[in-house]
Amino acid sequence: MDGLSMSVQYVKGVGPKRAVKLRKMGINTVEDLIYFFPRGYEDRRKFNNISNAVNGEKMSFRVSISGRPNVLRPRRNLSILKIPVKDNTGMAYLTWFNQDYLADNFRIGEKLTINGKVKRIANEIQIQNPTYEKEGSSNKKVGRIVPIYSLTDKLTNNEMTLIVNNALKSYISNVKEIFPKSIIDKFNLISVKEAILNIHFPQSREKFLKSRQRLVFEELLTLQLGLFIIKNKTKSNNKGISFERVDELKEFIYKLPFTLTNAQKRVLKEIERDMESYEQMNRLVQGDVGSGKTVIAVLAMFKAWKSGYQSTMMAPTEILATQHFETIKSMLKDYDIRCELLVGSLSQSKKNEILADLKNGNIDILVGTHAIIQDNVKFNRLGLAITDEQHRFGVSQRAVLSQKGLNPDVLVMTATPIPRTLALILYGDLDISIIDELPPGRKIIETYSIGIGMEKRLIEFIKKQIKEGRQAYIVSPLIEESDTLNVKACEELYERFKGEVFKDFEVGLLHGKMKAEEKEEIINEFKDGKVDILVSTTVIEVGVNVPNASIMVIYNAERFGLAQLHQLRGRVGRGEYQSYCILINEGKSKISQERMRIMQKTNDGFKISEKDLELRGPGEFFGTKQHGLPDLKIANLFTDINILKIAQKEAAEILNSDPYLEDAKYKLLKEKIKDMFKGKTDDIIFN
Repeated sequence: MDGLSMSVQYVKGVGPKRAVKLRKMGINTVEDLIYFFPRGYEDRRKFNNISNAVNGEKMSFRVSISGRPNVLRPRRNLSILKIPVKDNTGMAYLTWFNQDYLADNFRIGEKLTINGKVKRIANEIQIQNPTYEKEGSSNKKVGRIVPIYSLTDKLTNNEMTLIVNNALKSYISNVKEIFPKSIIDKFNLISVKEAILNIHFPQSREKFLKSRQRLVFEELLTLQLGLFIIKNKTKSNNKGISFERVDELKEFIYKLPFTLTNAQKRVLKEIERDMESYEQMNRLVQGDVGSGKTVIAVLAMFKAWKSGYQSTMMAPTEILATQHFETIKSMLKDYDIRCELLVGSLSQSKKNEILADLKNGNIDILVGTHAIIQDNVKFNRLGLAITDEQHRFGVSQRAVLSQKGLNPDVLVMTATPIPRTLALILYGDLDISIIDELPPGRKIIETYSIGIGMEKRLIEFIKKQIKEGRQAYIVSPLIEESDTLNVKACEELYERFKGEVFKDFEVGLLHGKMKAEEKEEIINEFKDGKVDILVSTTVIEVGVNVPNASIMVIYNAERFGLAQLHQLRGRVGRGEYQSYCILINEGKSKISQERMRIMQKTNDGFKISEKDLELRGPGEFFGTKQHGLPDLKIANLFTDINILKIAQKEAAEILNSDPYLEDAKYKLLKEKIKDMFKGKTDDIIFN
């Protein structure tokens, strides 16, 4: 055991009880602890005079105790400990709440360094709940830059700082340099040991910036190398299908009731080129809501059918799968192509019939949910595997789908636009196509942010629109991550609207806990115009396409991310009528106001996603665990975009000369990549 892989329990100051708390935070080994980086810092280096104490600010002082402790008890269950202190400029009181026991820790005349929040009450200066150190103490909590860690479970920042400090003293010498000298010299990097020491306990701002740059670059280069290796290995190992050139595709496109945009034509060419080559296609098509990704998928399926192969499309929900099934069937109705839908709510007899026909080759296109990747689903000659809304599926699920055939071409679609550089990280194993143009004639959705106080005016506006023949979605408040609570809120809103507010109209209810048949029935009634207002949870975020619906109302819009608000807005504006999105915002924070401003200002999904990344951070926006990607410990995919670009360029150069890092100088870097991707990619790397 090299020390780093040893249980965190044996670090000085941890022990069995604290080890349990640390494990809940994902810290199991010494290495986990050393790489558990601070989320922020507090600069306690500047000492102030008491006479310059600023009300409301955290400040550091050098003081001596000038009097005896005094404990006040203004009411039951509250005690206030006050200890008088002074410096050359004035006096103040160290104040603690419900911590009387601290009174015995101090003696008149003792010198302290302290850091705490200043509170001026009348002529009295208080330093509340201060961190303190006695003269001669070796435990530096004041007078330095102090790390602030993300903590849970009754572990204090002081405890964590002490534990990390002990771990670094004992084990930093065990950390190995994974970069060869050539990379360190090329990018003028400081050593990894110095970087780790200064990321936890920075000696200066300059040292901190150099340390962070070093660790971010290491993390992003390791990640990018791993993704490029997966991509290269997939391509070299997997001889794909060479599909025929299909001249009838032009005729098929000519018969469409609309003209393809230039962006759609460009992406179709890229897909055709991939399908006709002998390499397996692994391509991501990303485009904004309504940019026309589905028709591109249908054209690829048509090409596969003409070449004698089956196709499949997997969607994350039954609603979306059903929507795709109906669209595909309608577009291919003039051809002898059999499409079927496989979802969990089908009867067992219908499932058995589909499975038998699929295996015998009697089904050309199968659309469904993750039911498609179950073991009992066998294709006769699968040539094309498509996943829609890729952010809902992990890497491994995509891999399982592609294993349903003999290296079928893989097409991945997403309506979550993200900048290309970031897409290279999230979809590093895929080639990327972007549909960055909306079909002509689509009206801009007018978006407004209002307070709950304007609900009455909004209701009158909805009634007026419905009387003119339109329909409306109303998305209920997002309470929290609990489905049960969100459904309850949705049902309460539905009851109020149906029984009181919109009693003269038909109001429907849709949420994720309903049975599949109930969902399908209500969606069909909404499509057919039998329901005027559909009250729903975010289950309608993708897949519901009703051209007559012109109003989207979202309650508690401040609780949603920008990308999700944009997806929800995309449910309207699909027909000839002017459409509206009304965001009911009860948030008072600057971020909440900024989100609403962005939604009102632009309909461009790429701009919105960049802002979402900036405001929410990449972890929340991407949900990297869903992608099957390794967790990033320090790099931020948005703010570190410049380092990411450098890392991508360097990774490409390294692998260009040494595709599988076989040179001895890359030995430790190779191990780091393996470790980073452990359990993420079915051991594709370096097998």
